[in-house]
Parts: sequence; structure tokens; C-alpha cells
Amino acid sequence: MPVLRVRWLGRVRYGDALAVQRALHCGRGGDDHLLLMEHPHVFTLGVRGRIEDVLVDPARVGAEVVRADRGGQVTYHGPGQLVGYPIVSVPGGPGAVPDHMAAIEQVVIDALAELGLPGCGRLDRPGLEGVWVDPTGPRPRKVCAVGARVTRGRSMHGFALNVAPDLAMFGHIVPCGLHNAAVTSLTAEGLDVPMHAVVDAIASHAGRRWARAAPQSGERWAPDGLVERQDVAWRVAPDDLAPFSRGAGPGLPVRPDHHGRGSEPVRLLGRLARAGVDPAPVVPKPAWLRPKVHHGPEVLAMKRNLRDLDLVTVCEEAGCPNLSECWAEGTATFMVLGGRCTRACGFCLVDTSRPGPPDSGEPDRVAEAVARAGITHAVVTMVARDDLADGGAAHVAATVAAIRHRNPASAVEVLISDLKGDAGALDLVAAARPEVWNHNVETVPRLQRAVRPQASYARSLAVLARGAAAGLTTKTSIILGLGEDEHEVLGVLADLAALGTGIVTLGQYLRPTSTHLPVARWWHPEDFRRLKAAGEAMGIAHVEASPLTRSSHHAGRAAAAAGVRFAPAGLVP
Repeated sequence: MPVLRVRWLGRVRYGDALAVQRALHCGRGGDDHLLLMEHPHVFTLGVRGRIEDVLVDPARVGAEVVRADRGGQVTYHGPGQLVGYPIVSVPGGPGAVPDHMAAIEQVVIDALAELGLPGCGRLDRPGLEGVWVDPTGPRPRKVCAVGARVTRGRSMHGFALNVAPDLAMFGHIVPCGLHNAAVTSLTAEGLDVPMHAVVDAIASHAGRRWARAAPQSGERWAPDGLVERQDVAWRVAPDDLAPFSRGAGPGLPVRPDHHGRGSEPVRLLGRLARAGVDPAPVVPKPAWLRPKVHHGPEVLAMKRNLRDLDLVTVCEEAGCPNLSECWAEGTATFMVLGGRCTRACGFCLVDTSRPGPPDSGEPDRVAEAVARAGITHAVVTMVARDDLADGGAAHVAATVAAIRHRNPASAVEVLISDLKGDAGALDLVAAARPEVWNHNVETVPRLQRAVRPQASYARSLAVLARGAAAGLTTKTSIILGLGEDEHEVLGVLADLAALGTGIVTLGQYLRPTSTHLPVARWWHPEDFRRLKAAGEAMGIAHVEASPLTRSSHHAGRAAAAAGVRFAPAGLVP
């Protein structure tokens, strides 16, 4: 039975949200979605929007201007405003769009009544869509803008409810083209409620409105029922980031953990606690997590080639347990742009420190290494380079081009950072036309802030959505054992299937050092088999899942199994 999947995504740039909406609009997987978020300051122009209705230089007030394919004219989004995007199936007919708009408005009206602001409603005049306070009184005030688009029986866009935004920002535009409309907020109306309470109310009434069937009286909305909800972290604190990431230089304060297992970083413990994780001592590493390591002549030859060409592999830098297996098969994942990362993910062994400038000769050396090793499916990954204007996109694209020139018979897979969500940078890599576009979501929404505080679930979904929109086979990875529940993993798999993701890898987290995130659970091989079957039943072409699976493990075989058209000889599903 189809599910309404509700996601509170936190602070999300408008362009990222639009990319995810467009991907979900295709309706892959059969589920509906409600995306709830805040945006940074942005003025959006609908199909009838005029730039003249933006009355200031947007840069002066710290706002973007973005054209959107929704109805309506000009509106503002910003912190303190709850934006909701229902991507749901809409019955056809001549009144489909007005009926859907009315449904959105009713969800908001009902939620506001529950929260303590009764008497909100609609204005019975064309062009004045939305939810208004005191709509029949002498001075109606708009508290929620509504704008939607329905094509092929699916909706996009939605509503913007003013909870506690800076209302002065509305003075910089002609909101919705209405020169004399008064704009208000819940706070301005004397209703002081936290954002999470508003999200709860909206999610509850949206479930009653858009879930395909309602639960019987007395039943609860279960995670595996008709409405499935996941939230990213509610509290975002600057001290969640590593000192380097805050510009404070190196340093990693630690203290003994309360289970007596040694030392863990204070910031990791705090982030885990806020995510609801209190890792208990786990049993010793089970036998199925002890890989067989054999450094034969092929492995030693690969090592010599890498050293001779002054190259770095993520196999070594991240302490991958499959190094000997992959290198023996003549496969390696090349990590470009150096061995220093500008981010500090809690699971990763790669060094966090200020990197050097990009090495212009590196793309050609990677291509030469691919040739020497006879690699037929080359994987190129990267450290996050937030210090570079394009995040390192041009360097990755140049590496793909160099491999193609030197090795025309080799397929290329890129495993990229989110490139800060920059559309131009992502387009640059997509234009290189890698056979596989890989970007890792890493974990479930609830644990994103604890596991990778400088990234976001929404942005990662947007990166995958942009790759799919470019016609590329997309791929991602989820690490298990950080404190997630199985129903959360299934929800992420459903999100990925809805985006059209072609390949997903699932593997067990192995703690690299005592200063990294602790292991919360050892997932059994049978768990991985069950998740593989569930993901593929949702429509993901290939799920590679086992305790020792890593993002690039059996990369060529996974690509072939997912139907990638370029399948090098000798690599079969």
C-alpha cells in the first residue's frame, strides 16, 4: 500500500529543495511525500512573477532570487517560516488544481486551529489564495502563502507558513503581487509556539488529508504504517563542527566515555546524545567481520604503481577492509585533490586539515595508473574541498576526461562530495558523463548531524536528483551500525527509490579509532540480505549489501547489474 513519507529536513537551500521535488514528482516507487523545511533568505518568482516586484537589491539583504515553475507571483522564504512541499497524487479533472490548493489550505487551517489560532480561513476572491487571519474582518492578514503545480497527476510546490520570520523581509517585495496586503506571522498574532510543534501539527493533518487510507479510530500512525516520518536534527550548534571546520585550528578534545571504553571526542558524544543515541557496550567483533587479507603479487604491484605515480587511494586512507580483495582484482578507488579533507565526518579516517592546492598533473597520473593496472571500471573519489570555489569539480571532470583519453575501454565512476550544492559545479562533473554518479547519504536523517555535521540529507538527495536529471546512473551508500533503526533504513531506501537511484550499497560501520563514532550495533548478514531484498522490491536496480560492503566494493559488477550500458568485458553481474 502506498505510504505518505513525511520528512522534516531542517534548513535547505531553495535550489536543493527544487531538485528533490522534481525528482520525486516523477512518482517512482508509488509513494507520496511531504517535505517540510526552512529556507535561507530567498525571493522566488512564480510563472507570473516579475522581477520589478523585488524592490531591493537582493544581495543587500542577504537573499537569493530564484525563478520557480510554480503558480503565482513573488514570495519570500526565510528562517522562521515553515515551508511544505506535498508531492502527492492528485485526481484528474478540470478542478484538480483548485481542489489541491484548497486541500493544502485546509491542512494549514486545521493545524492552526489545533495550535491555538482559530478563525483562519480563505478570502473568497480570485488571486488571493492562501490562509488569512480574520478573513471576513476589516483587516485580513495573510499568514500562509500557497502556490502549486499539478502535472501528470502529481503535485509540486505547496505552502509557506509564517511562524516567526523577520516580517520586514516582506517589505522588500510586493508579496504575491498584492500592493496593499498585510502579512503576519504566528508570533505577530500572539501565538508563541516552537517550530517542532508546528511541524507536528502540519504532519498530523497532512497524514489525514493525503494518506491513501485513514487508520481506524484509536489506531496510531506507526513508522511502518500509512504515514512514515523521519526528522533531521532539530538543534544545530556551531560547536558540533570540528575546530578546523570552525576556523579555530586543529584540536580534538576528548574525555573518557561513561561506558569506560576509552576516549571519545566531546563533540561526538554531544551530537549522538542529541540524536537519541546512547551506545551501549557491544559484543566483540563477530566472525563475519574479519576479512581475509592476502597481500599477493597483484596487491604489491598496485602499491608500487601508486607510489611511483604519487597517487592516493581511499582504500588506504579510509582503512577499507576489502583492500586486498579489490587490489588483487586490479581495482582501486583513486582519491583526487589530496589526502586532506576540509570536513570532519565522525566515521571517517581521512585526515581533516587545511589541504594544499590541486595538483594539475594528477588527472594524467590517475589515467596512467588505470592503464598500468588494466582497470576496466575506474572509480574516482575526492576529499571535500570547501576551500575551492567549485569544490574541486573541475579537477574531477579533468580526471574523468584524462581516463577516457588514455583508456577508452574503461568505464568511469565518480564518488563526489556534495560540492556545497553548487549547481554549476555539479553540472561541470555531469558534463564529463561518468557511467556512474555516486554520492553517499551515509546514514538516516536522524543521525545526519551526528555523523556528518557539515553535510545534509536534503542536499545529498539533491545531488542524486541532479545526477538522475542529467541521465546518469546514480549510486549511494548507507553505513549501518551508528544507531539507526531498521524502519529508518527502509525509509531512506524508499526515498532513494523515489529519486530513481540505480545502485545502493549497505555495509557495517567499523570504528577506525577510539576518537571516532562508536559502534552501536553489529548488523547480521541476514539483516543485509533482508534489506537488499526490500530495496530491490522498491525499484532500486541493484543493492549491494553485506557486512563488509563499501561504496566502491564490486563497483563494476554493481554497475553491470544495474544495467549500465557501458559494461567492460569480464565484468558480469
